[in-house]
Amino acid sequence: MPTDPQTPLERKISGTGSTHGKGPVEPALMDSTEVAAMLNMSRSWVYKEASKLGLKGYKLGRGRKAKVLYKKTEVFKWLDQQKIH
Repeated sequence: MPTDPQTPLERKISGTGSTHGKGPVEPALMDSTEVAAMLNMSRSWVYKEASKLGLKGYKLGRGRKAKVLYKKTEVFKWLDQQKIH
C-alpha cells in the first residue's frame, strides 16, 4: 500500500489531492492574459476595449504592479451576451 508523504492540508494547498473526496478547487478569477487567450484576442485589447463593451475587471493592488482580474462566471456571461441571434 503506497503512502502519501503529504498531509491533507499540504494536498489541499498544492492541489495534488483532496481532503474530503472533492477535486482541486477551480480558480474563480482569471487574469487578463487568460481572458485574452480564451477570447482569442490580444491582452492589450482586453485592457482597452473589454471594459468599454461591458466586461468589467477588478483591480487588485496599486500602481504599475496592480493586477486586473476578471470573474470567470462574468466572462462567460459576457461572452454569452455577445451571441449574434
